[in-house]
Amino acid sequence: MANKHGDFIWYELVTTDADAATAFYSAVLGWTITNPANDDMDYREIQAVSEYIGGMLALTPEMMSGGARPSWIGYIAVNDVDASVASITAAGGRLAMPARDLEGVGRFALVADPQGVPFYVMTSATGETSTAFAAEAPKVGHCAWNELATTDQAGALAFYTGQFGWVKDGDMDMGPMGKYEFLRHTSVIGAVMTKPAEIPAPGWTYYFRVPDIDAAVAIVTGNGGRVVNGPREVPGGDHVVNGIDPQGAMFALVGEKK
Repeated sequence: MANKHGDFIWYELVTTDADAATAFYSAVLGWTITNPANDDMDYREIQAVSEYIGGMLALTPEMMSGGARPSWIGYIAVNDVDASVASITAAGGRLAMPARDLEGVGRFALVADPQGVPFYVMTSATGETSTAFAAEAPKVGHCAWNELATTDQAGALAFYTGQFGWVKDGDMDMGPMGKYEFLRHTSVIGAVMTKPAEIPAPGWTYYFRVPDIDAAVAIVTGNGGRVVNGPREVPGGDHVVNGIDPQGAMFALVGEKK
């Protein structure tokens, strides 16, 4: 099935040390990470088994001076990048990087929601279907869950449902933390929640699937990463962990407890 407006189609890590990040994530998730362009820009593509699911960009000093820090950023498919940018800014979001075309890839722009959370909008030039987010069935190495922690939960829900056609599909009571509201876009794609105090800034967290969560934790800690939460069980029987990679980017894993 072809991707539609509102689908997550790509996940990108921006990092201060692409070689070290390549070694870390290859060990943790079994990814193959290469730079097929082999040009002056160090942009590497991430492959899970036989499918591309994301990329890795080495931060330059100029990017760092502009405020960029190691982090994961998601790409959301849209029918028209320029129309989406106009709609996003009219709804209180902002344009962080103007729309541009990349030959053979597509048109994309970096934007932020009204709470300042960055993400890309993109229209593919190839028409190929992305399986970066495993919407139909669990796939090791692919993203399994997209979770937004925000400073304005009601405002964020209204923004994203209005921009991308997502709908709220129930919620889970988390006590003092409030409601964990599920997001559906044909399938359930993730959730939105109020940002806990221990998280420094609002943002998206992307959960990548591993076959064995305990084995993954051992690999994370054995390769310079840090686990800050979990493993903890989630509805459906999987377990999740939240961590920080050696360069400081927050990441998350989901998998079975063997």
